[in-house]
Amino acid sequence: MKLKTVEIDGQIYAEVLDGKPMFVAEDGKEVPVDAPGALATISRLNAEAKGHREGKEAAERALKDFEGLEPELARKALETVASLTDRRLVDAGELDRVRDEIRAGFEAELAAKDGRIVALQDSLAGETLAAAFARSRVIVEKFAVPADLVQARFGTQFRIEDGRVVGVDGSGGRLYSRTRPGELASFDEALEQIVEAYPDRARILKGTIAAGGGASGGGAGVSRTMTLAAFNALDARTRAARMAEPGFGLTD
Repeated sequence: MKLKTVEIDGQIYAEVLDGKPMFVAEDGKEVPVDAPGALATISRLNAEAKGHREGKEAAERALKDFEGLEPELARKALETVASLTDRRLVDAGELDRVRDEIRAGFEAELAAKDGRIVALQDSLAGETLAAAFARSRVIVEKFAVPADLVQARFGTQFRIEDGRVVGVDGSGGRLYSRTRPGELASFDEALEQIVEAYPDRARILKGTIAAGGGASGGGAGVSRTMTLAAFNALDARTRAARMAEPGFGLTD
């Protein structure tokens, strides 16, 4: 971004809005930038990064002596071995067999627990993402199609990180706020950035998606436009099929 300036009495000054200097983004949009806020954010992020690094190094030093050990498995194995009183276990081969049986049982139990945890996490992430689309102000105000269809098309460009919905670009990189430097974009900010890069956005945004002049395609008498109310009355599969038709558009 570059600073927006204005010339007054032959002098060049930075243009300011609400006490914030105005910048022009690469796409031509003008945005006010909170410079003190940006510096504070950068300082906070640096402090957090340092804390994480130092915590990681301390944890690695503390765990180095126990490298390769699974605490819970080791505890259960010790309890099992301590409870064995049969003298036949003195034989090394018998000890190996019992140890292998214990390990196999523990590994199967842990694998089952891991599977249940992953399934629960996936379900929670799906519900969190669906809720974000359902309550989006941008979808209500700017889209001519319902939230479920917007999610069906753009849902793959969002992921859940630490319980928060994060938007990503086509390369998988995080999307950041244009007005809050250093901060991740909110859901609506990210959705707007994603839709701006979508080639067919004119077909799904209000005021820009009508085919124009009641245009029709295919055979005579086959209308490619329909009212938004009629479109919303269709089931999800039919709505998706209509959107895929060449020249399809919505009217008020």
